[in-house]
Amino acid sequence: MDVALDVVEGQPGSSNVRLVNAEYKVNKSLLLPPERRSADIRLVARHTDVYEPCDDSYALVDALLADRANLCELHPSICLEVGCGSGYVITSLALMLSDLKDTRFIATDISKSAVETTRLTLEAHNVNADVLVADLVSGIDTHLAGAVDLLVFNPPYVPTPDDEVGIGGIASAWAGGHKGRIVIDCMLEIVDSILSPKGWFYLVTVAANCPGEICQIMRRKGFASRIAIQRSTEEESLHVLKFWRDASNEASDSSNPVSPSGRTSFMQRSLPHHLSRLVSFKPT
Repeated sequence: MDVALDVVEGQPGSSNVRLVNAEYKVNKSLLLPPERRSADIRLVARHTDVYEPCDDSYALVDALLADRANLCELHPSICLEVGCGSGYVITSLALMLSDLKDTRFIATDISKSAVETTRLTLEAHNVNADVLVADLVSGIDTHLAGAVDLLVFNPPYVPTPDDEVGIGGIASAWAGGHKGRIVIDCMLEIVDSILSPKGWFYLVTVAANCPGEICQIMRRKGFASRIAIQRSTEEESLHVLKFWRDASNEASDSSNPVSPSGRTSFMQRSLPHHLSRLVSFKPT
């Protein structure tokens, strides 16, 4: 199997960095073993206009891996990643759930370059997904209505001037407008319509996005939540939030959030404390 990848020569920041086209040959010795549960960075395609896997991507995949047993028990019929970028996350998800039968993987991105890059990454890992050009889920929302069992989203979350949102190129992958929330808030309006009754939603945020406020918005929509992973880097404090429908509407009482499995973890029991700190966070 031959996969055309863009290879960057030279060192980042140097004047001799250039993009060249190369044939990346994937032979049997490079095919991932069946037990591998996340994408191999060596096999992730690159493009100058596409966001490469970074700390936020790794945190999201780690959150999914930590929940893999529960995801297998959930046995999602449709898994959807919005904003697939390089394809690292959707490929990792397809690998970790490869034992499941009749599970369909779908990925969207507003960037045509990202869609093509994701397709190459999937092909290099010998897994399949439907990859579509779409602004969030525009054009496929009616087909997905109430059908998505697993939704993952690593949004453009960096606070920027509003007019930088959606300007195209690599900036579209990170420019989030006021509080980094313009695209996030658009997604929050869509979740209820596409998520199935048993569906789960994983969202990457940073402290500047006010994750506690996001959880409160979703709680008013009937969703319970918990922090799946909290991770600090040199540049930001990352939170991967997990949401699910609370049929009994107990999500309005955050004093005792309960997981879909019925178990209340230490992280879940302490969620109000975490949220109160996140809501009061004011970026400098």
